[in-house]
Amino acid sequence: MKIGVLTGGGDAPGLNAAIRGVTRRALSYGYEVVGIRRGWAGLLEKDVMKLDRDAVSGILPKGGTILGTSRTNPFANEDDKNKLLRNIEELGLDAIVAIGGDDTQGVAAKLSDLGYKVVGIPKTIDNDLSGTDRTFGFDTAVAIATEAIDRIHTTAESHQRTIVVEVMGRHAGWIALYSGLAGGADVILLPEEPFDIDEVCSMVKKRYEQGRKFAIVVVAEGAVPKGIEDFFTRSSQKDAFGHERLGGIGEWLEKEIEKRTGVETRSVVLGHVQRGGSPTAYDRILATRFGIAAADLIKNGDFGKMVSLQGEKIVAVPLKEAVKANRVVPEDMRWLAKVFSP
Repeated sequence: MKIGVLTGGGDAPGLNAAIRGVTRRALSYGYEVVGIRRGWAGLLEKDVMKLDRDAVSGILPKGGTILGTSRTNPFANEDDKNKLLRNIEELGLDAIVAIGGDDTQGVAAKLSDLGYKVVGIPKTIDNDLSGTDRTFGFDTAVAIATEAIDRIHTTAESHQRTIVVEVMGRHAGWIALYSGLAGGADVILLPEEPFDIDEVCSMVKKRYEQGRKFAIVVVAEGAVPKGIEDFFTRSSQKDAFGHERLGGIGEWLEKEIEKRTGVETRSVVLGHVQRGGSPTAYDRILATRFGIAAADLIKNGDFGKMVSLQGEKIVAVPLKEAVKANRVVPEDMRWLAKVFSP
C-alpha cells in the first residue's frame, strides 16, 4: 500500500503533527508513505518526497508544514482534472490523505466520487468545518489572539484610547468570540450577525462615561455593519476557489468610532501571526490523534471519510458532510459576545 499525504489551503499550527501521526501509524502497518508538496499543486506536478521516520523526526512542535501548501484547485478546468487523475495513477498511489479545510476537503470529496481512495483530516484555524466539533490550529490561534489583546490592553489604558483588534474569521466568528472573551474585550463583533455601528459607538461612549477611559473592540474580518451586504476586502482578486482576500473592517471601525464618539481610536490587524509558530499542546495532540485515525481508516478500507472530533471521541464522517456548510457560531452561543458589554 502506497499512501500520499498532502496539506492544502492556509497553514495552521499542528499540520506537522498530523503528518507525523499519519506517517508513523502507516509505517507501523508496513505501508509506504510519500509526501505531496504544496497541496494539490504537487499532484499536478508529481512533486513528492519520501516520508519515513527520519523525515518526520522532530517536526511535532514546528509550525507550518514540511510539505508546503497552496490554494490550487485541480478541478478548476478539465485539463488539470485529467492531469491530476493521470498523475495519481502514474505515482502508484493507492490512497491519499488530504489535510486541510473546506476547499481541500471539497477536492477530496470529488476524488472520492470518482472512485479514488481518499481520507480527510480537518484543519483550519477558523474552526468552521462542519462534521467536526474542533479543528486543530484553532486553539493556537485563540491563544495567540488572546495574548495580543492582553498586550493591547496596556497601551489602550495608558493612552485612554479605544483599540479595534481585527482577527481572522470569514464566515464564522469562533476566534473573535473565544479570544474576545478570554482577553476581556468590551465589544465583540461576529460575521454571523450584522452589527449596528450606532450601538457599537454607544457601548464605547458608555464605558468612558463609567470612568473606564479605554475600550477594546474585537472584530472578525468577515463581520459587516447593518446595511452593507458585502465583505470588506483588501483586493478584488479571488483565489482558485473563488475567495476574496478579506480585510479592512477594523480600519473602517476605527474611523467610524472616532468620528462618532470623539474618542481617540486605533486599529490593529493580527493577520497571519494568528496561524504561525509552534502549536499548543492541545493542537499537537488533536492533530496526532487525527493522523493516527486517518491511517486506521485506510487500514480498515474505510474511504471517502474525514476523521472528526465529536465530544472527546474521534469518529469518521462522510467527506460530503464535512463540506456541506460552514460551522458558524450558533445562536445559543452568540449572546456570550454581548454579556460583558458596557
